[in-house]
Amino acid sequence: MLLCALAGNISLLRSSGRWTDCHSYKHPTPTELSSGDSGSVAIRRLALGCAATSGLLYGQVDPIMREPMRASETDSAYDVAVIGAGVFGAWTAYQLQQSGKRVVLIDAYGAGNSRSSSGGESRIIRMGYGADEIYTRSALRALRLWQEFFAQINEPLFHRTGVLWLAHDYDPYPERCAETLAKVGIPFEKLTTNELEQCYPQIGLDRIAWGMLEPDSGALLARRAVQAVVREAIKNGVVHLQDSVEAPPGKGSLDFIKTASGRRISAGNYIFACGPWLPKVFPDLLADRIQPSRQDVFFFGTPAGDQRFTSPALPIWIDFKDEAYGFPDLEGRGVKVAIDRHGPPFDPDSGNRVVTEESLLEVRQYLVRRLPDLRNAPVTETRVCQYENTSNGDFLIDRHPEFANVWLVGGGSGHGFKHGPVVGEYVAARVEGSEEGLEPRFSLATKRKSQERAVF
Repeated sequence: MLLCALAGNISLLRSSGRWTDCHSYKHPTPTELSSGDSGSVAIRRLALGCAATSGLLYGQVDPIMREPMRASETDSAYDVAVIGAGVFGAWTAYQLQQSGKRVVLIDAYGAGNSRSSSGGESRIIRMGYGADEIYTRSALRALRLWQEFFAQINEPLFHRTGVLWLAHDYDPYPERCAETLAKVGIPFEKLTTNELEQCYPQIGLDRIAWGMLEPDSGALLARRAVQAVVREAIKNGVVHLQDSVEAPPGKGSLDFIKTASGRRISAGNYIFACGPWLPKVFPDLLADRIQPSRQDVFFFGTPAGDQRFTSPALPIWIDFKDEAYGFPDLEGRGVKVAIDRHGPPFDPDSGNRVVTEESLLEVRQYLVRRLPDLRNAPVTETRVCQYENTSNGDFLIDRHPEFANVWLVGGGSGHGFKHGPVVGEYVAARVEGSEEGLEPRFSLATKRKSQERAVF
C-alpha cells in the first residue's frame, strides 16, 4: 500500500589528465625579474602559473580546466557567454555545450555561493502547482533529468522523501494540485486525518482536514547539485571564470562584455542568468520587474536517537494555507522550517544574512501547532537567502528589447530551482533559434511592476 510506504581535488586532477603544475608555465628569466615594469609582469606571470592550479587567483578559472586562462589574457571569443552560475545559468551552459557550442560561464562569487538563490543546502522538487499544468509538466521532466544526471556522475544528490500537502478546510490549491496530477498521470494519494495520524503521528493536525502525498518527490541538495552541474560542464569543455561583469552599454548587437578584472569577452550571444542581480545589471529595465526578497530559514535539532524526524518517517511537507513548509532532518542538519511569504526587499551583495528574532518567533509558533515535540528544540543552523520575484511568479526568459543577442533568464520566484534542467533546455533552444515550445508567459511583456503572486 502506497499510504505508509515512505514512513517506515588534486588526485582528481591528476587522474583526469587535467593536472597542471607550475612547471607548465614559462618561468621569468633573471633579466625579466630585475627590469622594472617587465620584472613586475614576470613575477606576476610566475605567481599566476602556480595560483591558477591552486584556486587562489581572483578572476580565476575553475582549477579542473585543462588550460587555465591567466588574468593577463583579456580578449576571448565564444559562441555563448553565460553570466551567472546558479541553477539556471549552470544548466544553460551545460545544455549549450552539449549542443556543440563554445561556452564561457561567469559568476562573480562562484557556483553555489552563499549569496546566491541556488546556494542553500536543500530545495523541494514537487509536482503540485495547483491548476498550473505548465509547471507540473516541467517539474516532472526536470526530476527525470536531475535523476539521470546524478546517476551519470554517481552522486546521490536527490532524496526521495515524498512531499506531503497538508490541506485545510476550504483550501482549493491542494485540490487543484490533485486534479492536475491526475490529469498528467503523476502518482499521488489522498489521506484522511485518521490516515495522516497513523502514518505521521509526529505531525500536529490542528486545522488540517486532509492530506495528499507525492511519493516520488523530495529534496535536491541544492548547493552541491549546482556545483556538480558546473563541474561536469567544465569537464566537457565549458570555460568557467569567477569574475564580475559590467553592465553592457548602448543597444543593438552587443560586441563584448567587460569584467572587473579587465577581461574583454566576445560572444555571439550573451545570457544574463544572474538571479537577484538582474535588476542591478539592468536597473532601467528590471528594477521594478524583479524584486528580491529576504527569506529566513531555520534548522531545529531533534532529540538524540529520535528517528521520527528523519526520512522516511517524516516527509517534506507543504502547509499552503499557513504559508509554511519543512524538511525532515537530512544529513544531520536538523529539521528545516521556513515561512513561504515574500519578505522585505533584500540586496544580494550587501544584505546582512542574520535571521531576525521576529522570524524565529513566527516559526516557533508554527512548530507548536505542526511539530509540537520540537516546540523547544534548539536552533542548529540558520540561513538568509532570497527569492527573486517577478510580478506573478512566472519565469523571465526573453530577449533583451534593446540588444538583439542578449537574453534575460531569471525570476525563479522561490520555486524555480527544481526546473533548472528544463530551463537550460528551453534557453538553449531559444539561442538556437527554435520557436517550438515558446511559452508566452515567460516573456518580458508579461512582467508587471506591481506584485500579484499567482505561481507558488
